[in-house]
Amino acid sequence: MAKPCDSWNTCLNTPLQEEDSEIYALIEQEKYRQFSGLELIASENFTSQAVMEANGSALTNKYSEGLPGARYYGGNEYIDQVENLCRKRALTAFHLDAEKWGVNVQPYSGSTANFAALTALIQPQDRLMGLDLPSGGHLTHGYQTAKKKISSSSIYFQSMPYQVDQTTGYIDYDRLEENAALFRPKLLICGASAYPREWDYARLRKVADQHGAYLMADIAHISGLVASKEAANPFEFCDVVTTTTHKTLRGPRAGLIFFRRDKGDDLEGRVNQAVFPSCQGGPHNNTIAAIAVALKQVATPEFKQYAIQVRANAKTLAKTLRNYGYKMATDGTENHLILWDLKPQKLTGSKVERICEIVDITINKNSIAGDKSAVTPGGVRLGTAALTSRSFKEEDMVKVGEFLHRTVQIASDVQTKCGSKMMKDFVAALEGNQDIAQLKKEVQEFARSFPMPGFDPKTIQVNGH
Repeated sequence: MAKPCDSWNTCLNTPLQEEDSEIYALIEQEKYRQFSGLELIASENFTSQAVMEANGSALTNKYSEGLPGARYYGGNEYIDQVENLCRKRALTAFHLDAEKWGVNVQPYSGSTANFAALTALIQPQDRLMGLDLPSGGHLTHGYQTAKKKISSSSIYFQSMPYQVDQTTGYIDYDRLEENAALFRPKLLICGASAYPREWDYARLRKVADQHGAYLMADIAHISGLVASKEAANPFEFCDVVTTTTHKTLRGPRAGLIFFRRDKGDDLEGRVNQAVFPSCQGGPHNNTIAAIAVALKQVATPEFKQYAIQVRANAKTLAKTLRNYGYKMATDGTENHLILWDLKPQKLTGSKVERICEIVDITINKNSIAGDKSAVTPGGVRLGTAALTSRSFKEEDMVKVGEFLHRTVQIASDVQTKCGSKMMKDFVAALEGNQDIAQLKKEVQEFARSFPMPGFDPKTIQVNGH
């Protein structure tokens, strides 16, 4: 138990373990969970120790509204240097000419980066087109249902989504172009949160130009692959490119907005104004420093090898699951993620997500083309960025595929025996299952045999150990 403070400021230099043992214990438990499980959520990764140190630094104390050299507060001499270094490293990491491209590194997340970009590019009630959420798009690309506008991008702008072909799972570019001719968007958004294939940026540029529209790419998921030249380059064709910094880029949780400087319509001023003061307040300087650290790592040959391995691991995992007889959307992958269609097994993604969590495999339910409901989708999404950061290679992904196969077999058997399709009945039927207990033990032993980025597992304190 923490000792009570005897004056108003004596606790300000007390270590967390002493000051707040409850929060300290929860952090340790989460570290142990990460170390002991298989992280397959495509939007997650493990940062380096250096990134964590920068993110937890004294830079969190400073307010710095505005841009370097034009702040609304004093005392930003070193903060300006940090942000300028981050901006320089962002351009270097993505092989961009500073005469042609600029970047704002202040967005708090990918979603705030996207809304700031929309604010900069178009006016309220202007028309935009983005990939539909059930087709693998993101909420911030204009998602709405027949009954409700879900995202602010659909509330404040007029949205008409484009979709993947319901049979192949590939984007239907012909239909996209036909619909654009009718809708005449001011902005065309490319990018996804669950699309395992490459993008035809040249085709999208052509469609945008037909209507005098801006072309924006959201590369949140594939930015690490783009930077390492393991994915097609959107900067050749787009006006604005946004990304998160924590997925395949392996940094802290934040966002970036890249904008063309050579277009002649002041995208730089418009984007910077949209970020602050239009959409957010003072930047999180500790996070910007951590982004800078991550971007320095991205520019190394070692990160290039990492990105190559991420793709190789994803291909191996997809092939392994196909060899077990499972169906993959688009029949495979070209990047870091896989969409696993579980409808042939008569299982929902929700149930498979839940049983995987019980055996310490972390995945997420995901819509598959043709699904009627996002609440009970017909598939799950898998990603290899995090496990690759833990030094997993192709042969290890074969073992991961085996674990997933066994998990789905158990789920099918339990669902059949419980005789109900209700989630509560399914979860209740999982209790006390010895196959689950054995599988969990094997998963944990396997996961703990790999190194853990960011912290030393030997220092974790859980249950007094």
